[in-house]
Amino acid sequence: MRVALVYVVALGVAGTWLGWGPATRWLWLDALVADLLATLVVFCGSRLLRNSSCYDAYWSVLPPFLVLWWWLAEERSGVNEVRAVLVVVVVSVWALRLTANWVQDWPGLHHEDWRYAQVRARAGRAAPLADLVGIHVVPTVIVFLGLVPAYAVLTRPGGELNVLDGIAFLIGISAPVLQFVADAQMRAFIRVREPGQAMDRGLWSWSRHPNYFGEVSFWCALALFGVAGAPGDWWWLLVGFVAMTAMFEGISIPAMEQRSLERRPSYQEIVDRVPRLVPRPPRASRPV
Repeated sequence: MRVALVYVVALGVAGTWLGWGPATRWLWLDALVADLLATLVVFCGSRLLRNSSCYDAYWSVLPPFLVLWWWLAEERSGVNEVRAVLVVVVVSVWALRLTANWVQDWPGLHHEDWRYAQVRARAGRAAPLADLVGIHVVPTVIVFLGLVPAYAVLTRPGGELNVLDGIAFLIGISAPVLQFVADAQMRAFIRVREPGQAMDRGLWSWSRHPNYFGEVSFWCALALFGVAGAPGDWWWLLVGFVAMTAMFEGISIPAMEQRSLERRPSYQEIVDRVPRLVPRPPRASRPV
């Protein structure tokens, strides 16, 4: 309830800025300022509640808010409305799935993501700054970059609907479905697993991180929507997807892998035969 209140205040601040704050010349910059102000509110809530996991659901709560604002903006001359609807649908499905997953799986304020405590511990006296920048602001900026293609589709003139739109929509809908299945399989495994046992069933036998693959695929879908509408702008429409992939490949996955290896010695055998991110049939187990 307290986290929900923080989000209500954060969205209220963002909405107030967008509705009555000093406007810039660009809708994307107005949205970025509102996003950062809301992030600051969530950061303050995290500090007051002494739990930086207060930020976690912000990842999926703010994108539909910004997408809806862009969709309803007045500056929509030449926008391909069908493509715009497809983008709104894909973002909505993704956001609902991810937010619902957080509501279902987060045990409450007594629990904080172990990575956050690690970030603060490594920062020493600069822990509050590391909390603000590393845990709150940097993810916000990366998510915003990932939303840039949606901004382009919803506010800028776009070309005719084409095959790439169909591919983007298929990927964008399939990604949260894959994540939903992977999460359900993990919950079922957790209920029956033995101490030290690592997950290698279902989708998890094809990828060590199928949920992350689904997340990266979603941001890829948004990038493809942007390129479908403005092929000549591909070089900046792909920046968010590249940044998102780099974050998962360079930070999130290595941290999870290291923790799994430390806590579950059998995980090394899974590393040897199951792909890291992109799914494929697993290799056979080595004979003992």
